[in-house]
Amino acid sequence: MTGRILDGRATAIASYDDIARGVSQFLEEHGRRPLLATVLVGDDPASHTYVSMKANRCADVGILSRRIELGADVTTDDLVAVISRLSRDDEVDGILLQHPVPGHVDERAAFEAIAPGKDVDGVTRTSFARMSFGEDGFSSATPGGIIALLDAHGVEVAGRHAVVVGRSAILGRPVGMMLLARHATVTFCHSRTVDLADHVSRADLVVAAVGRPELIRGEWIKPGAVVVDAGYNPGNIGDVDFEAARERASWITPVPGGVGPMTIATLLRQTLRAAVDHEEQRHQRRTGAALTDAVVG
Repeated sequence: MTGRILDGRATAIASYDDIARGVSQFLEEHGRRPLLATVLVGDDPASHTYVSMKANRCADVGILSRRIELGADVTTDDLVAVISRLSRDDEVDGILLQHPVPGHVDERAAFEAIAPGKDVDGVTRTSFARMSFGEDGFSSATPGGIIALLDAHGVEVAGRHAVVVGRSAILGRPVGMMLLARHATVTFCHSRTVDLADHVSRADLVVAAVGRPELIRGEWIKPGAVVVDAGYNPGNIGDVDFEAARERASWITPVPGGVGPMTIATLLRQTLRAAVDHEEQRHQRRTGAALTDAVVG
C-alpha cells in the first residue's frame, strides 16, 4: 500500500479562488475590503517570514492587511493595550497575534484581549469553547485547515479512533476537540505518554503536532490509517517519518505542502467571514437606531 497524498497546496489554491470571489462580492456590496491586522512582537526571522507570507496571500485575494510591529522588550500590558485598541477599531475585521511571543510576555493574556468577533486565528477561550461544542465560530487556523483538508478529500472521521500527538493550546488540543465534535474517538498523547508507539499503532487517524522531527515512525502506523503531519522542523522535516509511513497509510500529508497552506487559507476565509459579520452587525445597529428614532419621533 502506498498512501495517497492529502494535497494541501492544491486544496488551498482552490480555496483562495473561492475567497477572492467572496471578497469581490463583499467589496461590491459594502464598498470596502476586509482588513486583517497582524501584530508581530520581536525579531524572530521565522515569524517575520510567516507574517510576510500571510500579507502576500491577503493581497492575492483582495484582503487588506495592517502590520503592527513591536519590540522584543514590549510588556504584557503594552501588548494587551495595542490589541485592545485593534479590537475597538471599527476598520479592523480580524486580528492575528503571531505566535510565539517573547517568553516574558503573557501570551494567554494577549490572546484574550482579542475581541471574539475578530479572533480569526481562533486563539481565545471563547473560540476554543465553540470548537469543542461544534458550534458556529472561528476555529484555530491550523486545526480548521486540517478539518477542511480531510473534508476536501472525503475522509470521514466519525466513528474512527483518532490519536493526537501534542497538546498545545493552538493546535493539539483544539484539533482533538474538533475531531471529537465530529464524533471521532480521540486519544491525546504528549511528553508523558507511556508507550507512544502502542497508542499510534491502534489509531485510524494520526495527527502529529508536537514539533519533533520524525518522532512518529513508519512501522507504528496501522495499515490503512490516515496520517496528518502538522509538524514543521528545520530542513522541511515533519513529525512523521514520511516515506516509511506512506507505505502503510491510506492518506498522508506531505511536509511541506500539506497542512501549512491550509492554515493560511483558513485564516483568510475567517477574515472574510468576520467582515461579513461586522457589516451585518452595523446594519442591525443602523436598523435599531432608525426604529428607535421612528418611535421617539
